[in-house]
Amino acid sequence: MSICQRITSELGGLFQCENVNGYTRIRTPFLYPDGDIIDLFYSEEGGQPTLSDMGETLRWLRAQTISQKKSPKQNKLIEDVCINHGMELYKGMLITRFKMGETAAAAVMRAAQGALRVADVWFTIRTRSVETITDEVADFLKGKDISFDQSVQISGRSSKTWRIDFQTRTPRRSTFIYVLSTGSRAAATSIVEHTVTAWHDLSAIKATSQGLEFISLFDDTLDIWSDRDFRLVDELSYVGRWSRPDEFAQLLTG
Repeated sequence: MSICQRITSELGGLFQCENVNGYTRIRTPFLYPDGDIIDLFYSEEGGQPTLSDMGETLRWLRAQTISQKKSPKQNKLIEDVCINHGMELYKGMLITRFKMGETAAAAVMRAAQGALRVADVWFTIRTRSVETITDEVADFLKGKDISFDQSVQISGRSSKTWRIDFQTRTPRRSTFIYVLSTGSRAAATSIVEHTVTAWHDLSAIKATSQGLEFISLFDDTLDIWSDRDFRLVDELSYVGRWSRPDEFAQLLTG
């Protein structure tokens, strides 16, 4: 019995099959959040039946936002979905191998539900104003076992009190961190100018404190910032980019 006959027998008419470019395309009744249909592609190699979304789920997810990069938390959500649904993420494709004794219906349902759960990561992008970038940074620091205080108040030489987003401590250094994040190009300039003013006012503390560094961490997951923005803070602090977490961690540890 062919895969199409098995699916029709086990799942009925809601799932449709046809041959496309050497694969059997299975059109499911599941939909991405915007109404696009979730398709799966069946192949068999070396006796191992396999289903793939051919990369469509992650392509769809990228198309929903200006940024082509996902946050560490979003990547972790996708990893968790793959583990829970027994899928692999390979070259952007969600791969589902049939388990021993698994019916075609069960494998197709597992793969389709997994693709749907990955697509649901879209909601974390939409609600980012609630799940703020500072929350993500805090989770990142915890994951790296880097000690930190959040929302620290420090007085500058002008006697103005500045609220620093993070102060971290590692064996080699202590670091003040400002997180620069906005969804508005119009607001970007004022955020950068505020940060530059703060670093100027706090520079005396840095000059008299052994091992103290400043980092301006840009949330560059949206294409908001200009080269001028980076240059302005680069004169007074290290520049971190949230899209490069490993480089950010290196700045913290020295």
